[in-house]
Amino acid sequence: MNTHQQYIAFSTILRRETIRIARIWPQTLLPPVITQTLYFVIFGKFIGRHISDINGVSYIAFIVPGLVMMAVISNSFTNVVSSFFGTKFQRNVEELLVSPTPNAVIVAGYMAGGMIRGILVGFLVFAVSIFFTHPHIHNIAVVITFIILTSALFSLGGFLNAILAKSFDDISIFPTFVLTPLTYLGGVFYSIHDLPPFWQKISLLNPVLYMVNGFRFGFYGFSDVDIALSILMLAVLCAMLMAVNLRFLNQGTGLKQ
Repeated sequence: MNTHQQYIAFSTILRRETIRIARIWPQTLLPPVITQTLYFVIFGKFIGRHISDINGVSYIAFIVPGLVMMAVISNSFTNVVSSFFGTKFQRNVEELLVSPTPNAVIVAGYMAGGMIRGILVGFLVFAVSIFFTHPHIHNIAVVITFIILTSALFSLGGFLNAILAKSFDDISIFPTFVLTPLTYLGGVFYSIHDLPPFWQKISLLNPVLYMVNGFRFGFYGFSDVDIALSILMLAVLCAMLMAVNLRFLNQGTGLKQ
């Protein structure tokens, strides 16, 4: 396939994913916004009024970047894993595999679809936060960098989960037992400086911590971790997951049984 044909294949996959997101918006966009709104009400308004400012920022404003990033992570992952596994389950994936579409284009198309949903939901959550507080943006370039890299990373993670999953039950194991704990323990609701030294060191092993804090730096200019290290880590993880996904597609792992 030449470059133009590859672009057509990519845009076709992306258009299909975008239409899917828009068609079932009560399932793809509305639930995460409602969930995050409840977090703002419960943690921000009810509990936050009893918590002192963190680095000069009110508690409800402090959790805004974390809640936005939580929405981006979960929706980027969920969109790809559900969509690609559905393609496997319905045997439509065979049409992709026998077509001349390069595997890199297939992965990129699904990744872009996951990124669109993740970023869109993140924007909606941020819009909701304006009704509760007035967050300001310290560095828009950092905000954009982290939201793009994070949504890309978890879209690729969702693709990998979909490749390895053998049943619908398998696509919920990783989000339930790995993704959710890492997210809640990733500094969304607290600064790791409030933890004992031992747990601070343990927290540094959590990759979500670097995403949340990097994103928070873009808003308020402070972070619990080094921003350059966070960006480098995200870029490396994206490259690694892309390589793994391409290898599995080339080998037909989980697809050619």
